[in-house]
Amino acid sequence: MFRAGAAVAAGALLPACGNKREVEPPAPPPPKPVDAGTVAFPAVDVVELTIAQLGAKLRSGAETSASLVAKYRARVDAMNTKGPMLRAVIELDPDADAHAGEMDRNRGTGPLAGIPILIKDNIDTAGKMMTTAGSLALAGPPAPKDAFVVAKLRAAGALIFGKANLSEWANFRGNSSSAGWSARGGQCRNPYALDRTPSGSSSGSAAAVAASLCAVALGTETDGSITSPAALHGLVGIKPTVGLVSRAGIIPISPSQDTAGPIARCVEDAAIVLTAIAGPDPDDPSTAGAKPEDYSRYLDPKALEGARLGVPRKVLFGQNRRIDAAIDQAMAKLVTLGAVLVDPLELEVPPELQALELMVLVSEMAPAMAAYLARRPDLPMRSLADVVAFNKQHADKEMVAFGQELLEQAVAAKGLDDRAYREARDKSRHIARDLLIGKAMQDHRLDAIIGPTRGFPSLIDQLNGDDAGFSSSFIAAIAGFPHVTVQGGEYLGMPIGLSFFGKAFTEGKLLGYAYAFEQATKLRKPPTYRATVAMPG
Repeated sequence: MFRAGAAVAAGALLPACGNKREVEPPAPPPPKPVDAGTVAFPAVDVVELTIAQLGAKLRSGAETSASLVAKYRARVDAMNTKGPMLRAVIELDPDADAHAGEMDRNRGTGPLAGIPILIKDNIDTAGKMMTTAGSLALAGPPAPKDAFVVAKLRAAGALIFGKANLSEWANFRGNSSSAGWSARGGQCRNPYALDRTPSGSSSGSAAAVAASLCAVALGTETDGSITSPAALHGLVGIKPTVGLVSRAGIIPISPSQDTAGPIARCVEDAAIVLTAIAGPDPDDPSTAGAKPEDYSRYLDPKALEGARLGVPRKVLFGQNRRIDAAIDQAMAKLVTLGAVLVDPLELEVPPELQALELMVLVSEMAPAMAAYLARRPDLPMRSLADVVAFNKQHADKEMVAFGQELLEQAVAAKGLDDRAYREARDKSRHIARDLLIGKAMQDHRLDAIIGPTRGFPSLIDQLNGDDAGFSSSFIAAIAGFPHVTVQGGEYLGMPIGLSFFGKAFTEGKLLGYAYAFEQATKLRKPPTYRATVAMPG
């Protein structure tokens, strides 16, 4: 997620289109979603089930991969464009039943074997599903090969049965965008309150996992795109260290900050997926030092004993008293679990850091897109400039409510050899890695830094755009360091995220802390699909 702005809902669930490329006409305005809190949705026996629970059913014969696909598909059919109209899924794999049948005949033994999952629609999948970042500009033939992370998931036995909706172009397109909106998928909704933003850009991945439309999902993050929607859906999100997970085959924004990561209902499931996707890839040189490991081994209910955690109140608190109160309560629980809090932790974020980040992102996007499109000769788009031109030609479908100012800035940027860009990249990294996270952790002998993940979800507003509110994601995102969010509380039934972030390649340690807190609190509750939040008074 990068703060960009608003849009209107249009588009629908589109089928894979083989080698034929068409621009679909805009769909009529969708009907108002129903308050589905009292509706009995199908396949309730898969609701909130973990990977371990699903695996046990598969091993016992109580379920097959084919039956799980059928049950998750029934939930998608009932909830995606009907009922609460979550619009969390952009496309289902028409070959999912065939893949499931093959898995039932030859199932592996790993924890993901036979488990249906969804993949964000900016991650390449070979087969019959498109990869478009939600944009009509990239609608066309499927990718010729799986992204590296998808190949790793398939090798682990996972069943990729669909693509999740997202904020178009990972929310790096224009000002005043509505998070969760894409021209292909329409407006994704938050299942905890249907008139509230699902956040972005991995909006559909989070909403689908929260609503049990899949077991787990894969998202991507440049700055907040995994952790922010995960927090608003009471989920666990992992933004890994840049260089732990390959970006090859993922539609890019910034090689300096892009990464893929899991979104799940519990820490154990997130750890299982991270274990499957992490590791070196020759096509992504940043991963040369990545060392695969089993992250489940860090999941210790006593992991917080003796952990030193910094609390940067000046940076991450003071935005909303209810969120502060919930996180204060969560931190009190951390202390009872053995953590030592350095509270307050003195951090001072230079005011120019956000502008430096924007310079990096706009400078890197066009070259990164050119490199991605060079691997996709099947698509007519050859550059980001082609995308900008396409959007202008199809403004009635792509730019009904907001523009493409960020894409235009990226096209106009001077590129990777520009001195101002290089200075911005080096300075922003130095500030985030060394002066903020690194220095604080060294000076105070910290194991992690903690705080609220983000503010409450704003109302969906396709005229003026979302109110993105504050987010704890940007320091770790700019540094390229890991960030884990877990549910830390709630207010009026809306989840509140608790963040843990630290130095590079400390995912295991962060997952251990999140797991110990999760197991001691058991805060997650499934959504009730309310039309709105009933305010007190």
